[in-house]
Amino acid sequence: MVAETGGRVTGEEKYLKIFQKGFNYSQDGMGNRLILHLQGCNMRCPWCSNPEGMPPDGVLMTEKEWLDESCCPKGAVRDGKLDRSVCGTCEGRECVRERRQKGIRLSCQVCSVEELAEECIRSKPMFFGGGGVTLTGGEIGMQFEAAKELLRRLGEVSIHRAIESNGSHPQMEELVPLVDQWIMDVKHYDDEVHKKWTGISNRHTIENLEKVSAAHQDVLIRVPLIPGFNDALEDAEGFAGLFEEKIKGTHTKVEFLIYHEFGRGKWEQCGKSYLMPAGRIAPGRAEYFEKILTSRGITCVRT
Repeated sequence: MVAETGGRVTGEEKYLKIFQKGFNYSQDGMGNRLILHLQGCNMRCPWCSNPEGMPPDGVLMTEKEWLDESCCPKGAVRDGKLDRSVCGTCEGRECVRERRQKGIRLSCQVCSVEELAEECIRSKPMFFGGGGVTLTGGEIGMQFEAAKELLRRLGEVSIHRAIESNGSHPQMEELVPLVDQWIMDVKHYDDEVHKKWTGISNRHTIENLEKVSAAHQDVLIRVPLIPGFNDALEDAEGFAGLFEEKIKGTHTKVEFLIYHEFGRGKWEQCGKSYLMPAGRIAPGRAEYFEKILTSRGITCVRT
């Protein structure tokens, strides 16, 4: 079935699960861009602003003001809440497949690469300012082959291609000739800390950081500054040491992003608790990190 391909090949066709798409300007690549958020992520960052993008097959999301008993024929909605234990044994998912309602929805939709390529081509008049298409997530590596095929198709029609990735896929280097602008998230320099907070090692990310920065001419490394995770003064030296060793060439730049709680409400919609402790990044902390990196000859930018 199309709905179960998860970015894999089905016969001659490839499909991608997309949980969000829309335009923005110069936030995820240069110019005005069509941003495609791919479903599925191999990290479990507790600060994630798109938790609906984590599960490979999507997640049921609820809207409080529309959620009532009529939304589910199996009786999973009681007193304005969704009993997800009922959903776990439901195979039909009639709530999203057969009923016209706003209280429950599946986070993602399945689109063929052909369909997405055609949409991108129709959008070309909107790609001003050097814009184009950005594949982000979730994590694009979770649907690697189908994402690779879409990038190839976009290149054939001269659409500018950007990706935003956590860089953890072991074959990431294969995308170098298919990407015009590369954005990679590097969350921590210490492997044990990285594992504790995200659930996986940073080994492949650091390996790909070195490979991609050596091979690609337009790389932006993004570091989300998270309170209690990587925002201490000594962490600036840790990142500086990592990037001084692993970044190859002056064409690679670093950007520090400030932690926010914009995704808190989505965690509740997904039936999950937002577990990040209260905290914020100290004023001037990002500037301090930039100063330390700049002193080591590493270029920092703000987009």
